[in-house]
Amino acid sequence: MNNALPYLALSMGLLSSFHCIAMCGPIALALPVQKGNKLQQFSGLTLYNTGRTFTYASLGIILGSVGSTFTWIGYLRYLSIFSGILMLLYVLWPTRLAHYFHLPIFWQKFIQHLKKQMGEMLRSRKLQSFFLLGILNGLLPCGLVYLALISSIATGNAFSGGLYMLMFGIGTLPAMMAVGFFKQWFSTSLRSYVRKLTPIMLAIAGIILVMRGIMIEYPVNNSSDGSSITICHGK
Repeated sequence: MNNALPYLALSMGLLSSFHCIAMCGPIALALPVQKGNKLQQFSGLTLYNTGRTFTYASLGIILGSVGSTFTWIGYLRYLSIFSGILMLLYVLWPTRLAHYFHLPIFWQKFIQHLKKQMGEMLRSRKLQSFFLLGILNGLLPCGLVYLALISSIATGNAFSGGLYMLMFGIGTLPAMMAVGFFKQWFSTSLRSYVRKLTPIMLAIAGIILVMRGIMIEYPVNNSSDGSSITICHGK
């Protein structure tokens, strides 16, 4: 079941990338590379999307480390089931779920500051600015990214959490790279069609996480078994 998680993350990223185009695509289209040649466009878009994926993977490492604590105390099973149920609720009642979950005030202020910094970077033509812009973009609020991050906690360790979010970020790359070159291909009907597939993938991910939680087996310590204790009889 664990081996399937990176492929699941890749599929989630691929399908959710059309949601990314609607939310983050305008940033990619606003990059100064649009006025350069093809090589400059490719370099700028690659750095921007690499920065975004770097942020996802870094957050995955952090949250995967949190998940390792749940593994240590034996609660990873419940965390995995909870993550899966949360995904299913997002698919079934997205509006109601959004009604009950709000960003803290301090995070909202941080996001406003983040957007201001991103606006300044959009006016720069330096290549490193594209990478930093991508890093900051990865911190912007996004329901699908949050669901992926919750799933990364359920992987149970830092490496698996980072790998999960890395695969999720890689899954978003094809569409986000293509929108910079072939924006005319991404018609409203195409985006609408792919968005209909996203809930299906999220539901599959939720079911897998629930099943994973149910099937998790913790190692049994047999050291307390009386048959393993050597008894010495005195003469």
